Amino acid sequence: MPVESHLASFAELDARTFHDLLRLRIDVFVVEQSCPYPELDGRDVEPGTRHLWLTRDGDVVAYLRILADPAGTARIGRVVVAPTARGAGLAGTLMTEALAVVGGGPCVLEAQTHLVGFYAGHGFAVNGPGYVEDGIPHTPMRREGRPAA
Repeated sequence: MPVESHLASFAELDARTFHDLLRLRIDVFVVEQSCPYPELDGRDVEPGTRHLWLTRDGDVVAYLRILADPAGTARIGRVVVAPTARGAGLAGTLMTEALAVVGGGPCVLEAQTHLVGFYAGHGFAVNGPGYVEDGIPHTPMRREGRPAA
């Protein structure tokens, strides 16, 4: 079953798709990881936000969002793969596609600490002290901008 990639701004999302994206995020971040927090933080609807997701047979199997932070820095967040789709390299596919969208500019993310090595493989480096959020250790990471070719 092939995986299809999708990229959209909030305005381009239909209600069903946004529902499915939120359901995956809530199922994993709130329910599976036992972190009751306000998943709807207002950033999904910002004009510079891009939603990137993968589907298999029409079902959302992986997702991340790219935010436009001040000074031209991109912020990748909410990286998630459905439990039934893990182990197939979908997180790597998402990151590769997200970095193509980001292009050569700087990019930051807040990695769950056990995933620092994964993000390092995509060019990110630790750029600050770790911290605990909702009981989960996190590490700030940054990928410096790359000169235009």
